[in-house]
This record gives sequence, C-alpha cells and structure tokens, in this order.
Amino acid sequence: MAGWIDLAGHRAVVTGGTKGVGRAVVLALIAAGARVATSARSKPDDLPEAVHFVAADLMTPAGCAELAGFAEATMGGVDILVNVVGGSSAPGGGFSALDDATWTRELDQNLMAAVRLDRALVPGMTDRGHGVVIHVTSIQHELPLPESTMAYAAAKAALATYSKALSKEVTPKGVRVVRVSPGWVETDAAVRLAERLADQAGTDYEGGQKIIMDSLGGIPLGRPARPGEVADLIAFLVSPRAAAITGTEYVIDGGTVPTV
Repeated sequence: MAGWIDLAGHRAVVTGGTKGVGRAVVLALIAAGARVATSARSKPDDLPEAVHFVAADLMTPAGCAELAGFAEATMGGVDILVNVVGGSSAPGGGFSALDDATWTRELDQNLMAAVRLDRALVPGMTDRGHGVVIHVTSIQHELPLPESTMAYAAAKAALATYSKALSKEVTPKGVRVVRVSPGWVETDAAVRLAERLADQAGTDYEGGQKIIMDSLGGIPLGRPARPGEVADLIAFLVSPRAAAITGTEYVIDGGTVPTV
C-alpha cells in the first residue's frame, strides 16, 4: 500500500477497528501514513502502538460522543471517517422472533453508530472544505436472510439510504461519502463459524466454508473475501486517487449478488 496510497498528514477515525475488517482498515491506513484513532469497549492486547485508542460503547450516544471528542482533542479534527462497526446478535426464527429490544439493538449498532459519529465529525469536515466518509454496509441489504439476519439487513439498508442522502448534502461542501458493501468476509468470527458448522456436519474446514457459501447461493469466486482485501479497497476510496468518487456503493463479494 505504501507508495501507491499516500495518506501522510491525514487524520482518521475507524470504528470497529480492533478486529476483523476494522482492524485491517486501521493497519492499511497506518501503512499509508495516516494517524488513526479507534475504539472498542475494552482495549485489546495486540493493538498497534501507533493507534490512538479510546474505550467506548458505540451502540450508545455517550460512546459515540466520547470517541468523537477524543478524536477532536487528540488529533485536532478528522479528515477520514470509516464506519465499520456492525454485526448482529438477533435470534433465528424469522420476523416473529424479533422483539422491540432486538430491533433497537440492531439499529443502534448498524445504523445509529454511524449517524451519531457523522453528526459529530462531518460538520468539521464541511467547515474545512474536505473530508471522506465511508459507510460499510453489507450485501445483506440486497440479499436478506429471513431466518437470522432480517433486522441486520434492514438496518444496513437504512444505512445505505442515509449514506446516499448524506452524500447529496455534503459533497458540494467538499466531503465525499462512499458505501462499501462486503459479502462474506473471512474474519476470525467467520472462521469460527465455518469450523463449528464443519464439526456439526462431520467435515473439514473447506466443507464448513462450502456450507456457508451454499447458504448465500454460492460465491462464484469460490472463497470469501479477506479482511485485507476490503481494507485495500477502503484505503483507495479515502485517498486522493479516488477524488471524483462519491455517493456510490462498491460491492466486494466475490460475485455473490446474482443480479445487476
């Protein structure tokens, strides 16, 4: 990445930056020369020393305010905001299994964390006349799985629509807004899921991967994306090399979505 993407002097906040795609984004932006702040409920032991860290729960308004305030105080402002944090703990069982508390939790994690941080940090970008916001959505907003990811998919669909509207408002003020929509990504959590499914089915890890890919209708590439591949795409999109890109979505799913 170094030499191809130059982010020297850029200040970045990456949510969900201690594991999975978020961690890969943090490492990619640091390698490109950016100063990076991130957060989680607790600090992991293996966080790179160069990362500014604040302990905060981004599912709450207070946690988002704490991260935004930390970034402003520590780095004097933000040029890049990458909203990666997300996920789902909703139970299976379809729509009738999702109570109000579950819907609120899914929306707080997958929509409102980004909305609150944008509200705190984007005004500084528009005042300075430059900045980039990345919202990590999901192909689930196009391919929802009713058994287990209905609320997550709906929240990501809301994030995608909100992101498009935000881009129309702030792009004329110098701030680009771009969506990145991953399919299945081989994070540590995804590896554990494949291993568990493989054990249940009496097969190996590749067999567990195939179970997941089949549940998605197949992945033409034949494998999930890797966190570093998603991070490289994001590093390009936040860089000056992507200066004319805003208001659109980049899908990185190995061809999973079967339609145009």
